[in-house]
Amino acid sequence: MSKPLDASTSKPKDGGPSFPLSNRFERGVWNVVWLILGRLMPPPFGHSWRRILLRAFGARMGAGSVVYPSARIWLPRHLSLGAKATLGPGVQCYNMAPIKIGVGTVISQRSFLCAGDHDHRDSDFQLVTRPIVIGAECWIAAEAYVAPGISIGDRAVLAARGCAITDIPARSVWGGNPAKQIGLRSEQTKPKTEP
Repeated sequence: MSKPLDASTSKPKDGGPSFPLSNRFERGVWNVVWLILGRLMPPPFGHSWRRILLRAFGARMGAGSVVYPSARIWLPRHLSLGAKATLGPGVQCYNMAPIKIGVGTVISQRSFLCAGDHDHRDSDFQLVTRPIVIGAECWIAAEAYVAPGISIGDRAVLAARGCAITDIPARSVWGGNPAKQIGLRSEQTKPKTEP
């Protein structure tokens, strides 16, 4: 895991870096590669190609996982995307710390997964990073926000524009800002068809 520099010596408030040169170089190369080779290949043809690119930069990509070309991934080696999981259009995966997304989970358009924050009590505004874990078969709906250090249990839902600043239990539905539980996710039942 890439650790932030000590803000008392690097002085990010005065324009200094938050991460070491090696991290900044890696991200710079990644951004150029993604811009030229990742964003230009349209879906659905580009899904397998983008998996290859992400794996080349250290991401763990499950079979059939999907990353849309307009999704932004801060550091691929901090991403683990389960089989058939999706990062939708415009998703911001700000993974300064590891972000793990389970099998079959959908992160909908323009959602923001944020694994870094600043300590507002510190006069140097120290960057603090904490991993995010999102379970299997979850749905993070459009424009939702998941804060650093949050865990979301299997099959949970964070409603559109919901703001998760506390852990979300499995099979629960949360919405609002800050998000609160608004329901439970029931088992899907398919309608019976006549013979």
